[in-house]
Amino acid sequence: MQWGKCSKRWIVDRATLRQARADDLLYVDDPEHLDFLAIYFAELVGKLGKKLRIAQRAIATATVFFRRFYLKNSYCETDPFIVIAACCYVAAKAEECPVHIKLVVQDARQIFCHEPYNAKNFPSDNSKLAEMEFYLVDDLECDLTVFHPYRTLLALCKSAESSEDSSEAQEEEAGEVGVGIAADDGPRYWGTGEGQLELPPNGLQTAWFIVNDTYRSELCLLYPPHLIAVAAIYLTCIFHPATHKTVATILASSAATAEQATSTIAEPPRRSSRQAAERKKPAQDPLEFLAELNVSLPLVATIAQEIIAMYTLWDRYKEDGGASSSADPGSPAKGTPDSRADDETGGVVTPALMTAVLLKMREARFQDMSHPPSGRPVPVNKMLERTQAAG
Repeated sequence: MQWGKCSKRWIVDRATLRQARADDLLYVDDPEHLDFLAIYFAELVGKLGKKLRIAQRAIATATVFFRRFYLKNSYCETDPFIVIAACCYVAAKAEECPVHIKLVVQDARQIFCHEPYNAKNFPSDNSKLAEMEFYLVDDLECDLTVFHPYRTLLALCKSAESSEDSSEAQEEEAGEVGVGIAADDGPRYWGTGEGQLELPPNGLQTAWFIVNDTYRSELCLLYPPHLIAVAAIYLTCIFHPATHKTVATILASSAATAEQATSTIAEPPRRSSRQAAERKKPAQDPLEFLAELNVSLPLVATIAQEIIAMYTLWDRYKEDGGASSSADPGSPAKGTPDSRADDETGGVVTPALMTAVLLKMREARFQDMSHPPSGRPVPVNKMLERTQAAG
């Protein structure tokens, strides 16, 4: 199966994303909170997925389901906690690692009903989750096939030092060969093993982790998976020390060779030295490899910049509730130049803060629906109303 029209319809533009969050923007004090909610929800999906012991690909699929559901719904009119549980439940079945609905409800309650989430109204009745599953699949238009960048990553790259067992594990985790690649994207993606980029030890793992991290943003709604995979390879050439050193060495060598060629007239090498040069395998150039791919490099660079921006935001999100600048005894006092600089870069954001933001949004929205300026209550979507009242 290839990347086709069925999945391309889930790739949207920025304007569509802004429209999807239009109602939520009315109830947040800072629009940046919506970007942090994207991280917050992805972390919750990951926590529940790990608790359920489902594969990383299933967790990624659940996250994509969540993003697609909220293209049609708003955070302030729904209960994202029951939606997350339904996404994990459906994704586990879609990725052929099903878990019992009773276990999903049990584990979700253990995570969501305590600090820092305090979703006290999370249902204990399995039928509520089964009902949410129906609504979720309906909004997903019964399209439960999700393509991920992992397969493209393994089709394009291989590790310099990888055991057969680890390779098989990665192959199994990534999924079927060729999935997620369109026929018109070129034969380079089909993973024949010819011309694969050989990354230094742990280089492939770094690219894999970068792909995992992209699910904390809405990139999966904006770009096809094969471009995200190429952007992850590009960032690996920058962030992974051994890969970056390889690139720097090749660039320096190329520059020196070019300079020598322009400054001197080389004599034809003797037969023995020519044969030695032919026997010597040239070092693989990752940048040349990327340049030869059948993709738009400016678009790949744009995706890479968005991933870096996500990391900048994520760096401020502290799961352990790290001390903020105002609580740190060694931090500058409010009003000093240093504190103003700190305010400009933003403070620490915690799950507890995001829970409070979400609760405030929902309470304000419900109040507006109950007491609108017109004096006539706004009708509530019955499908979602039942979800909100779950428990």
